[in-house]
Amino acid sequence: MSQDETSLVRKLLIVDDSKVSRMRIRAFFASHCPQWTIQEAASGDEALVMATNDQPDFVTMDVNMPGMSGFEAAQLMLMRSSAIRVVMLTANIQESCRQVAASLRLNFVAKPATETSLQQALDYLLAPQ
Repeated sequence: MSQDETSLVRKLLIVDDSKVSRMRIRAFFASHCPQWTIQEAASGDEALVMATNDQPDFVTMDVNMPGMSGFEAAQLMLMRSSAIRVVMLTANIQESCRQVAASLRLNFVAKPATETSLQQALDYLLAPQ
């Protein structure tokens, strides 16, 4: 990943019902991509409203949240904007979840939100499409 890629002004939406996870993810991206605008949503429903209003470039999405699942929210976001890049960042590492992610063409990164897992997410988000 080049300095140019991380220094571009982009919008990231972090979607996770865990405040601690959102804080860790935010800290990583703020450190590695200081030019980016970062927003947070605690649910899939909230994320859809924010994505419609603010049109993020990138989304990190948890799978298991109250109400709408991360998969449902990601699918709806992608239906509205095919340009958005979504990475599923979740502790739910069951094979069935991996299969759903693959069927939706979403990248899947296992939690916990560590330097290594978040770097994998960033690498995917910045990879050429």
